[in-house]
Amino acid sequence: MDAEALNERWRQHLASWAIPPEILAVAPSDPWGHSPARFAARTDRAVAEAEGPTLARVEEALPDGGTLLDVGAGAGAASLPLAGRIGRLIAVDTSQAMLAELGLRAEKAGLETTIVEGSWPEVADRAGTADVAVAAHVVYNVPDLAAFFVALDDHVTGRVVVELPDRHPMSWMNLLWEHLHGVRRPVRPIAEDAVALAAALGFDVRVEERESPIERFDTIEELATSVCRRACLDPSREEEVARTAMELGMWPVPRDRWVTLWWNHRGR
Repeated sequence: MDAEALNERWRQHLASWAIPPEILAVAPSDPWGHSPARFAARTDRAVAEAEGPTLARVEEALPDGGTLLDVGAGAGAASLPLAGRIGRLIAVDTSQAMLAELGLRAEKAGLETTIVEGSWPEVADRAGTADVAVAAHVVYNVPDLAAFFVALDDHVTGRVVVELPDRHPMSWMNLLWEHLHGVRRPVRPIAEDAVALAAALGFDVRVEERESPIERFDTIEELATSVCRRACLDPSREEEVARTAMELGMWPVPRDRWVTLWWNHRGR
């Protein structure tokens, strides 16, 4: 299958994750939203416990004092652990609140930072060129993944590093969706689909995989709160959700598998 067909397949699979309109219409809050505070806490942990193949592949390709482009930066978990190595950080994200958390931490680390608010690759021209680009835990939000990958490669002189779960980050909830709403959620896309697309685009892709270093939730109460928001349920049903998760054998939630894919710029 060629890159165009693989990209269209990715787009269709991703579109199948849309929440049915009748369920979304009664959602008490945005089911797709993310907590800046939660992301900031994960960044602080990543800085304190800097390790893993994604950081290693970025670090080995980044010259001392080099420029790192972090796309879908969030609060900086994929870039700020390397603050001592980075000369300049270009952080791209659609969330002003997330970028504010990153900015605070970058300033504290004395790191020169350029903030670009917006969606990649639409804002790529505002980002400029970097030695290395990293995009962690963002591709499952990207319908046109081919354009996303090509723009990353176009804006580096050295390497592109991408991290993602081996399956859609909401997949762990599929059994609960079926139980609570009678809705069967999709299976794809998965990390293998992203790897196949990158290879079809002509990139010399290399892949590494590991268990996630963090638990998805620390408590069953956290799980219930998250499920109520993600599944468009009233928060008053949290006890029911917690009980159901226990009955279905879904607690504790198994750790994700994280996949790192990387390639050197096509010009090298």
